Order: sequence, then C-alpha cells, then structure tokens
Amino acid sequence: MESFLLSTGIVALAEIGDKTQLLALILAARFRRPVPIILGILVATLANHALAASLGSWVTSLLSPNVLRWVLGGSFIAMALWTLVPDTFDEDDAKLASLGGVFGTTLVAFFLAEMGDKTQVATVALAAQYQAIVAVVAGTTLGMLIANVPAVLLGERIAHRIPVKLVHGIAAAIFAVLGVLTLVSGQMFSGFAHAQG
Repeated sequence: MESFLLSTGIVALAEIGDKTQLLALILAARFRRPVPIILGILVATLANHALAASLGSWVTSLLSPNVLRWVLGGSFIAMALWTLVPDTFDEDDAKLASLGGVFGTTLVAFFLAEMGDKTQVATVALAAQYQAIVAVVAGTTLGMLIANVPAVLLGERIAHRIPVKLVHGIAAAIFAVLGVLTLVSGQMFSGFAHAQG
C-alpha cells in the first residue's frame, strides 16, 4: 500500500506543469472531447509506466543491494533537482496525424511525450525501490490521472490558478527525502547486519 500511495502522490505532484499536462490542455482545446482524451491518457500511461516499472524491477536483478541503494538514492536526489526545472512544450509535438481519431492521437502523443519524462524515470526508480510493479504502475497511473483529468475537463480555467513552483517544490522535497532515506537506511541496515555478524 505504501508503494501505491507514494507513487500516486509523487507523480500527481510532479505532473503539475509538466509537458504532458500541457499536452492534455492542448488536446482538450483542439478536440473538445474529454472522454477519448482521458482514455488515451489512461492507456498510454499504463503501457509506458508498465514498461518503466518492468525496467526498474529488472535493474534490481543486475545490481548488488549496496550498488542499487546508491543508484536509487542518487536517482531520487536527481529527480528532486529535475523536478525544480520547469518543462517547456512545443505545440508541434502535439501535431500528430489522426491515428484512430481523438483516442489514437492522444494515446500516441502521450506515450511518446512520457518517454524519458520525469514521471517515467520516477516509475523506474519507484519500481526498483519497492519491487511492487503492479502497485507502482497503478499508483503512478492514478497520479497522472489526478493531474491530467482536471486539465482536460477544466482546461485553462484552472491552469493559471495552480501554484506550480510550490507544487514542484513539494515534489522535489519528497524525492530528496526518499533519496536520503534510501541512502541512510541502507547504511543503517548494513551497519546493523555487520554488528549482528
């Protein structure tokens, strides 16, 4: 449950003002059909984050626990810094050929926009940290929907009312705390194991 709730909260916060949220606003303004846009976001996010979580889980099988602890701790701290950098979005990125209508266009646009995005990288790290692919993917997908569904439904009316810098600051702080806890808890655990041995 912890991995689900943490994944949901971190991604919902990190997604505010992100390029995929800007993409949601653009698609909503262009097509004015919220249901296929929301379904496209859902399917694209599930597919993208399932791949990311699988990668995160696979990485844990390649690295020793000590190396993994340092990689994850460093990754969370890097995510904290990256979250503070504002995203930009080029509207040309949203100009895709109509692929199966509004749903298909949204699906392809969101899947591609998420490649290498903060939330995808966070999904890799969270899956590696918690080893709970289903809970992490469900949480990160819900977080994406929490941030993007209001953007699709309410559009510009809410976009300018959200304190993006404050929200990003909170998300960055959570990532930083996760990074430090990952590094420190590993050291405490290895010190405890050494003392017991």
